[in-house]
Amino acid sequence: MTVLVNLIVTLGMFYVVPAGLRLIDPARLGRTARLWPLLAAPGAVCLWLPRGAPATALAALYAAATLTLAARVPARLRRALARTPSGRMHLAPAEAAVLTALAAPSVAGLALVSERAGYRLFGFDLDILALTVPHFHFAGFTAALVAGLVCRAAGGGADRNTADGDGDAVRRDTSAGALARWAGYSVPAGTLLVLLGYFVDDWAELVGAVTLTGGMWAVALLTWRDIRPAARDRTTGALLATSAAVLVATMLLALWWALGEATGITHPTLTWMAATHGLGNSLGFALCSLLAWRRLTAAPATAHHPATARRRATAPARTTRPDHTARTETVTP
Repeated sequence: MTVLVNLIVTLGMFYVVPAGLRLIDPARLGRTARLWPLLAAPGAVCLWLPRGAPATALAALYAAATLTLAARVPARLRRALARTPSGRMHLAPAEAAVLTALAAPSVAGLALVSERAGYRLFGFDLDILALTVPHFHFAGFTAALVAGLVCRAAGGGADRNTADGDGDAVRRDTSAGALARWAGYSVPAGTLLVLLGYFVDDWAELVGAVTLTGGMWAVALLTWRDIRPAARDRTTGALLATSAAVLVATMLLALWWALGEATGITHPTLTWMAATHGLGNSLGFALCSLLAWRRLTAAPATAHHPATARRRATAPARTTRPDHTARTETVTP
């Protein structure tokens, strides 16, 4: 299991995090994304060293880099809250997901330092700490990031005005918007609840797993139904389809494991979960999603919004109107 987990973590450090940062905010985070492989190198090397002072020192360097991402959260949160027209303290779902993504790697970094030092942080077994590292690179960072991207594309920012007579499209857009907002809020909430469950009990962790699974299945449905049909080439469409299909299976495994931990029913071992749930989420969901979204955001600025493109493709020709919702698909506020 150790070799597999280390390979998954290495993928998260070297590719997933910098690719995700470019999708979050290429202007403010572009330089950090370019430098991230250098910052991640100590963390990747420490995975393959025996526990001890050298491995701990290298892990600490990587943890420091993750803390610089978490340090961006307060300022970004202030900017997001200040833009509410009514003045209420309201956080948009896509932005809640992005803030979670920025904070998640720091949890992985702290767990990595403790595990490499052989220190049972908060009394957790070293195996649990080792698995926390990939969990918060993928379930924490990537899942929240993709939920934010899907939330924005499938409902959060789409223009819901359609031509007269296209009532079905209006209803679809309303449904997609509600589901997108649920995904944007529930994935960060589920991630936090799972983390809190570590400190409470297995039942609390099960609540977090149920919440996170519901959010990720919403992401999968929106990706399959709203985002995938608007892909401009088969490769992007296949990547989106793969990421959506894989989520159904991998999150079902997560539910099975959490339910088994809470109730005592037969459930997969941690080794089996790493080989199925972990590998599936890292390659089938995270990698495919990031590759697909990079291709989507690389489209010309004049391209249509995915949700709008789907509406125009399915609406009768007589109701088609010019679209004015084009924008770059990042979750920058």
